[in-house]
Amino acid sequence: MRVLLSGNEAIALGAWEAGVSYAAAYPGTPSTEILPALASYEGVRAEWAANEKVALDAAAGASFAGARALAAMKHVGVNVAADSLMSLSYTGVGGGLVLVTADDPSLFSSQNEQDNRQYARFAKIPCLEPSDSAEARLFTRLAFDLSEQFDTPVLLRSTTRLSHSKSAVEVSEPPVRYREPAPLPPFERKPHKYVVLPARARLRHLAVEARLRDLANYAEDCPFNRIVWGDRRLGIITAGVAYQYAREVFAGFSFLKLGMTYPLPVSAIRAFAAAVEKLVIVEELDPFIEEQVRALGLEAIGKEFFPLTWEFSTGIVRESALKAGLPVAPPPPAAPLPSVTLPPRPPVLCPGCPHRSVYFNLRKLRLLVSGDIGCYSIGALPPFEEMDMLISMGASIGMAHGARQAGCPDKIVATIGDSTFFHAGLPALANVVYNRGAVCTMILNNGTTAMTGGQGNPATGVRLQEAPGEAIDIPAVVRALGVRHVWEVDALDVKGVEQALREAIAIDEQPTAIVVNGCCVFNPQFRRGPAVTVDPQVCNGCGFCFRAGCPAILKSDELGEKTKRPKAYIDPLLCTGCTVCLQVCPRKAIVR
Repeated sequence: MRVLLSGNEAIALGAWEAGVSYAAAYPGTPSTEILPALASYEGVRAEWAANEKVALDAAAGASFAGARALAAMKHVGVNVAADSLMSLSYTGVGGGLVLVTADDPSLFSSQNEQDNRQYARFAKIPCLEPSDSAEARLFTRLAFDLSEQFDTPVLLRSTTRLSHSKSAVEVSEPPVRYREPAPLPPFERKPHKYVVLPARARLRHLAVEARLRDLANYAEDCPFNRIVWGDRRLGIITAGVAYQYAREVFAGFSFLKLGMTYPLPVSAIRAFAAAVEKLVIVEELDPFIEEQVRALGLEAIGKEFFPLTWEFSTGIVRESALKAGLPVAPPPPAAPLPSVTLPPRPPVLCPGCPHRSVYFNLRKLRLLVSGDIGCYSIGALPPFEEMDMLISMGASIGMAHGARQAGCPDKIVATIGDSTFFHAGLPALANVVYNRGAVCTMILNNGTTAMTGGQGNPATGVRLQEAPGEAIDIPAVVRALGVRHVWEVDALDVKGVEQALREAIAIDEQPTAIVVNGCCVFNPQFRRGPAVTVDPQVCNGCGFCFRAGCPAILKSDELGEKTKRPKAYIDPLLCTGCTVCLQVCPRKAIVR
């Protein structure tokens, strides 16, 4: 039976079919849906981890205990997990261990566009790249066999287009979703292998290099790579989703489609290049394959015409090919599209978002803000424009601390979410306390991991499977770290948030923390209040309410008599009754 599956769903299916019994992940677009899909299969323990390193460490422990295990994360999450990944290359595995990296060409939801194939070369482990959902399912299954055959973690690389698009996958009829959990044997102790003390790691490095040579030999005839012969005037080497674009643009020509992009099949590439008149390499982001092909002394057309940045499309590949003077297949006939100009739709905080009062007050007080990754990153955009630094998960506290320690005279506030606080904020706050820093940290506790779709985290106590977990008390943790001045405030109390901020930044020689509690509007616990409305007889069009940045507040056609600016109108269908606009209106023109 053929069904439509997204790449993420197909990876989950392949993992379950491969006998995975443990999986861990930290949610991050475009990888998020892998774990919930895998959690729907019985016989698998699937968990959200506090961060990506913790996820990979847990999967490694399961592997050492003899289970097949999977860790999933977005591309920048591998940076967090890299410390363990590099050592896991040395230890090897027990049961098969697969690390899924979901890269994000075009940065649809990421702060950089890194190409994680480089991690495979860096760690000296194999990298597999499926090009559609059917291959995502198959490659995931085979990745566990490969892991155990060569005693290595395997990197499975997806991209946003593969993760979120759907294509046909052949499944059993009806699809089986239940499997009795298999009991593991007693742990087989192998300290010479799993304990990477320097003396042992030196010997393990020799094993890593020998394994890489064996993998290179395996790559020559492995099932992940295939040649499709056609017109030999052009030979195209490609991989992943880029193959889908290339096979349409270069229809009828010869292809070497690589499913294993590290290590490369050197002999097969040489033979393919010798059999075609001109060699072309089509790959997204880095010239990863191209550089290795050129290092073989082979001439190829690549990144001098095909872009180094952003996601490919059929149009981009065709345009690049024409610039290179290459023959291409004619585009398929298409009906003319009507000319439509879509208005820009920048991201905004949702109506009722508990972060709104925080950024309203930060802007009002003109504070220097060190920001972090989450919905609250939108505080950098109009109308707030109140974020001065942002680089990675958990970095807000460290950046604020460094700026103050270096002598920055401004009052600095670090904003961070509840999930991100447990992801990477804990050690940063410990560092502030240890070094007698004077940072004001605002922990925006909205009771969920909101930006990736509402997953649980250590502060929520909501687990991916089965019974509820233990919810960790954020203020108690902050105090336990040594922060003596801690405020708790309701996110919808605009004056309360302002008062807490004023008191916290007035303490200039010690660290302070404000825990802002407010439920995300997409939480099941959220309760909508009565909509508020604008009294047009009182509103004068001052525009102050627009500074709250709520999509429910619109400009009406009626102008203020003196200001000659539009009066406000509140859409009752969008309004959640949070009353932030009511609290900030200077004329009391907004009423319940």
